[in-house]
Amino acid sequence: MIIPDSYYTRPEVSNSDLSALKQQLYPRDTFDLTDAYRFGNLLDAMITEPGQVDFFKREVAGTQFSADEFEKAERMKRAFYADDFCCMIADKAEGQKVMVKHRAFDYRGFDFELDTRCKWDLWRNDLGWGSDIKSTTATTQEQFEAAARHFDYDRQRAWYMDTSDSERDALIGISKKNFKVFKIFINRSSEWYKIGVEKYTELAFRWYLMYVN
Repeated sequence: MIIPDSYYTRPEVSNSDLSALKQQLYPRDTFDLTDAYRFGNLLDAMITEPGQVDFFKREVAGTQFSADEFEKAERMKRAFYADDFCCMIADKAEGQKVMVKHRAFDYRGFDFELDTRCKWDLWRNDLGWGSDIKSTTATTQEQFEAAARHFDYDRQRAWYMDTSDSERDALIGISKKNFKVFKIFINRSSEWYKIGVEKYTELAFRWYLMYVN
């Protein structure tokens, strides 16, 4: 996600809305993720919307970053483009692609509908699918997958796939520690997708009861 803009004031339900609802319903101790989101915005901008980045002032949309943050993000960007798959998915991709869809849901036999939205880091219209980029402290594929489950990235990716009707998805992690690139490939028969659907359907149902019905 890039620095907050009008996308976040749209009326449709997003995966981020479901995350906020989950924290409200099932509170758990969390670390202050402000700096992590801030740095993630910088990395996303460098890869998906470089025109938003002022490399001389070290700013993105008016947000200032330190020289160390900029250097780290640039190293992570170089790691991204050194990976063959990342180069392929980024080539001809549309960065920060917004999609909206009126969707029907079924939660344990209860039917309801919601207007939904998502914002892809990279979307390949010619392929009909795309990817999301995450900065991570993980240093191995195993650690990245564990973090992805902990942060409900499976829910996020399933939500994006079903909002866009895409058959495939790729979650890309770039380590802030050792600058390695990790990838999780998802399709509709994978456990990542199936578990993600279960997670978002329950929260979408609770959203409907609280804010729509």
